[in-house]
Amino acid sequence: MTVLDVQHVQKIYSSRFKAGQVEALKDIHFTVEEGEYVAIMGESGSGKSTLLNILATLDKPTRGKVLLNGLDTQSIKSKEAAAFRREKLGFVFQDFNLLDTLSTQDNIFLPLVLARESYEEMEKRLKVLAPKLRIKDLLKKRPFELSGGQKQRVAIARALAMEPQLMLFDEPTSALDPEMVGEVLSLMKDLAQGGLTMVVVTHEIGFAREVASRVLFMDKGKIVEEGPPAQVIDHPANPRLKEFFSKVL
Repeated sequence: MTVLDVQHVQKIYSSRFKAGQVEALKDIHFTVEEGEYVAIMGESGSGKSTLLNILATLDKPTRGKVLLNGLDTQSIKSKEAAAFRREKLGFVFQDFNLLDTLSTQDNIFLPLVLARESYEEMEKRLKVLAPKLRIKDLLKKRPFELSGGQKQRVAIARALAMEPQLMLFDEPTSALDPEMVGEVLSLMKDLAQGGLTMVVVTHEIGFAREVASRVLFMDKGKIVEEGPPAQVIDHPANPRLKEFFSKVL
């Protein structure tokens, strides 16, 4: 079943007085099936973040459509957008976005409180997530007491607690020390094997090569190559990809 359907999306940014325009995305189209892990890669400025913001309904395309389980996300009214993101999308930011004034447990509960879930339901969901994400011993601590890898696991738990239809990750290892990257990579493997539908913007080759079912490589606002990790990373047809991966591998 198709969870995400991106149809010929274009994004143009205009200057204040429309003296100039920048085409950040050019005719982007792809689908994500239920249980797929799709990695989006590309150099800085390639359009990855712009695309992720549109998928997350934080921005709107100039042209084209984004369908989540058949629903056109542009049809969502502004006053309903926050609730839609909270209930349908799990978004994990590169800087965690945890509140130091709350315990780890309360950070996880926060979106559920906003969704007016019962305390019994919140505890039920946490009871499942805490051992899976290895955070049972962290629930009473504050975020400032946690390592980067621990914060990322808590951020993932907070997103998963809402039982989203799609998980979106924005560079999940960019704020981590090198030794923490392997910890989060292991967790992402577990999530992928559990059938979670994920779109991950990443520069981490290990994520894409070892976990992703498909890689989309972007360049200058376009998807220039798409396919299994072995094809896109190890045997790219595009010369720019060969140059890019020769620098990072």
